[in-house]
Amino acid sequence: MPEHPAWRDGRSRVAIRNVAPEIDGGRFPAKRVVGEQVEVTADIYTDGHDAVGAVVRYRTADSDEWTETWMQGQLNDRWTGSFTVEELGGHVFTVQAWVDHFGTWRRDLVKRDDAGAVTQLDLAAGAQHIAGFADQTAGRDAKRLRELAEQLSDEDASLTSRIEIALDDELEELARRHDPRRFASTYERELDVRVEREAARFSTWYEFFPRSTGPKGQHGTFQTAQDVLPYVAELGFDTVYLPPIHPIGSAHRKGKDNTLDAGPDDVGSPWAIGSPEGGHTAVHPDLGTIEDFDAFVTAAREHGLEVALDVAIQCAPDHPWVAEHPDWFRTRPDGSIQYAENPPKRYQDIYPLDFESDDWESLWRAVRDVFLFWLDHGVRTFRVDNPHTKAFPFWEWCISQVHGQHPDAIFLSEAFTRPKVMYELAKRGFSQGYTYFTWRVHKWELQEYFTELTSPPVVDHFRPSAWPNTPDILPEHLQYGGRPIHVQRLILAATLCANYGLYGPAFELMESRATMPGKEEYAASEKYELKDWDLAAPASLREVIARINRIRLRHPALQQDRTLRFHPTDNDALLAYTKSQREDLVLVVVNLDPHWKQAGMVHLDVQALGLDPDEGYLVHDEFGAAHYLWRGISNYVELDPHTAPAHVFSIRPHVRTERDFPSFA
Repeated sequence: MPEHPAWRDGRSRVAIRNVAPEIDGGRFPAKRVVGEQVEVTADIYTDGHDAVGAVVRYRTADSDEWTETWMQGQLNDRWTGSFTVEELGGHVFTVQAWVDHFGTWRRDLVKRDDAGAVTQLDLAAGAQHIAGFADQTAGRDAKRLRELAEQLSDEDASLTSRIEIALDDELEELARRHDPRRFASTYERELDVRVEREAARFSTWYEFFPRSTGPKGQHGTFQTAQDVLPYVAELGFDTVYLPPIHPIGSAHRKGKDNTLDAGPDDVGSPWAIGSPEGGHTAVHPDLGTIEDFDAFVTAAREHGLEVALDVAIQCAPDHPWVAEHPDWFRTRPDGSIQYAENPPKRYQDIYPLDFESDDWESLWRAVRDVFLFWLDHGVRTFRVDNPHTKAFPFWEWCISQVHGQHPDAIFLSEAFTRPKVMYELAKRGFSQGYTYFTWRVHKWELQEYFTELTSPPVVDHFRPSAWPNTPDILPEHLQYGGRPIHVQRLILAATLCANYGLYGPAFELMESRATMPGKEEYAASEKYELKDWDLAAPASLREVIARINRIRLRHPALQQDRTLRFHPTDNDALLAYTKSQREDLVLVVVNLDPHWKQAGMVHLDVQALGLDPDEGYLVHDEFGAAHYLWRGISNYVELDPHTAPAHVFSIRPHVRTERDFPSFA
């Protein structure tokens, strides 16, 4: 007979198809964090009408021992099972299924018993199954199985008592444990899961430039930057993110607003990395020493903050790598090195690295070692600048290498580019990725985009991070919407996404001046000059930011993205959505119009949310500190962007009257 996997033993009758999560046919791992469940689904079926048994088998990648959890059959032969991942690193799972002859017998016995048609032969058949299980094991279980087989075969006992034995939970548990699973089918692939720490799923980032923390007009240091840490912690952030902190090149240095004629006092762009003073493993001398940086990391940790570093894999013309490894860069026909361009923009102060270099292996190792260097200095989180302009295979190799030594390292991909490219970077190892949230403003596009991000298969490999602004991007709506639009975008970012961040203090101080109409770039950009920010300004959004971050910490529902569900409203200016986590249920309603009051009915899918449509339920606005008694599917909201641009409701079911309201004092 021809050799074919399906014919090696034709008695394996169960088909296993459409297993999930499975990323690109098992080429890439699904993602979870420590303590999360991996919910596995599969189509499992056999010929005829026999019952099927199925398990999820799982193990850590460095173990040969499998653990199993049983799957349950649902409608249309779809089966579900789950397991919890408890360790950082790689995990493996697969699905095994078999014709369950004992289960078939027991199922049919129930039907015969309901019809009063059980015979001695029916019970003898069950005894035969059980005796066969006993032959496959030893010890106490084998003895007990033989006892049960004898009891089922005892024709002197009543049928009723023997049927009770057959249907008892003890027998089912023993049968499950010792069924030899003859002719079992195992899914053709072992699928990978990459497990990271919780901060990969839930994090709150604040970006600022240490060099702008000095006394007015003076270059800041790591020491003056420490003075900002209490402020960042008070706002409720857990990650303080620094733009590149390395020496800045002098050759072709950019002046203010990206001009080509830098003066002697112009500080240049931090992304033009490297000078004779060092490259990617050095710190800018005006910021201090590496010991000063270490002290900054320690101080941040004392305030409950992680330090995230921006790693920009590019070089200024006077970076040491340019002289030491000229073959790592592309040259133009005149022999000069090609500088970075994003037409019509030109970045004469930046040389991209060539990942098609003949010396690519040395280049890969050098870039990997940059991450390892900063990991040795206490950094565990990295934001990577423009990773989509570097080779995909490099990222898969590099992140795997780093995780081999530091499984707690987290990588945020900055890649405002084509969606498939963003997802590819996630598959290759990035823990989180920037999103198009920055430009999604209308109800239909927010719903469409975030439904995509939080639905399989995307949700199993891509963790979105929402940013209302960045040093590179001042979106048009922030230029003209004033305080209401800033608050609206803050709430959307912080509640639609478990991971979000702000570029401050530009955001909370509502900096809105663009270089010119139609451009999405900050005027007098901090990328090219020192800024003097008044963190205590009365008009600051600091209290609003702190409030929304406290809400995020209180609600596990907001610390994950899988349960996001949008709900209809009869006003397209009102966006309504829920998130849930066990007993925690949060409803957010946002007025998308930054200028005018909007009102309408919110129509909740109460059954999907586990609410009784005939009972009242309390909605407590944790953003506006009010509460209301709602009932049924449709309820009225009214939001004024100048006073209350959004509701962030926690929902408490089974409230019937106002006397049932809990105290929120």
